[in-house]
Amino acid sequence: MSGGEAREQEWELVRGAIARLRASVMAVVFGLVGGAGLWLATAWLLVRGGPSVGLHLSLLSNYFPGYSVTWSGSLIGFAYGSGVGAVIGGSLAWLYNWIANRRSGG
Repeated sequence: MSGGEAREQEWELVRGAIARLRASVMAVVFGLVGGAGLWLATAWLLVRGGPSVGLHLSLLSNYFPGYSVTWSGSLIGFAYGSGVGAVIGGSLAWLYNWIANRRSGG
């Protein structure tokens, strides 16, 4: 077996060993974490209470129309957090797979 053939066999093994990410799974997981995180942050502030609840978190309404630090706003925040998380998770998986394909020569 020549050096070129051995090298090609090694690359075939490496290509098979490189893990690929499923963009749909990453999107669902990041979406759930993002939505739950924003809902939990909003709910925590509402339960904690105080004279001015969620001044900093309410600034998200500049980016997420309809969001507010209220119980109904927490559900809207869950939807926005899920959407943004899904886009980020899917994008990261796509980017990882693209880089892995380029590096493995596939």
